Amino acid sequence: MISASFILLATDSSLWSMIQQGGWAMIPLALCSLALLYIAIHCLRETRGSSFGTDELVRQVGEPLREGNLDRSAQLLGSSPTILARSLADALPKYDPKQTEDSLEAFETEVAAKLELEETAIAQWIHYLSVIANVAPMIGLLGTVSGMIGGFQTMASGGMGRPELFAGDIGEALITTATGLCIGIPAMIAHSYFNNRLNTLMVETTRRANQVADCLSPKPASIE
Repeated sequence: MISASFILLATDSSLWSMIQQGGWAMIPLALCSLALLYIAIHCLRETRGSSFGTDELVRQVGEPLREGNLDRSAQLLGSSPTILARSLADALPKYDPKQTEDSLEAFETEVAAKLELEETAIAQWIHYLSVIANVAPMIGLLGTVSGMIGGFQTMASGGMGRPELFAGDIGEALITTATGLCIGIPAMIAHSYFNNRLNTLMVETTRRANQVADCLSPKPASIE
């Protein structure tokens, strides 16, 4: 009889029927899958190379800086919607040509602080992918435990002579486990990918910020 129940399950294996059989755990798992999709798309947009800065921007800003034209540099930075431009624009008022050494250090410190804030703002979204990667399998495991408890309760009330009553609860347990893993594994991969991508882009952005600092002084300190 139990084999007949599994045959029936196999013949009715549409997506909707599997979702229904998964029970209550499929609702939070569905929310996790939607959150994963939204956050992944958001992280993909936030980690575009063009939104961090370009070598062309460094060249355009560097020319007026060498000439001491801070107003022109500030104007160019204000017209660029990149992370590098925002960080440099916020730090540029810290620089005073009359006090080159002290103000340059203040400029570099401010740029480093702004870049760190920009990185943190993006990294927190990437961290949510890690949360989903950990939570989704746990929800699936909880659904598995719930299905097993329901199965044993069914067997207790129906007797050991009717194992087919246990099949539905086993199906619920297996479906929620598989669904949780199907969400958690891509979330883990996405977290690793976007985290590495962000680190690479921030290293490149810091390098460009140092190039701009070079235009203010022949011997600037490196931005940590």
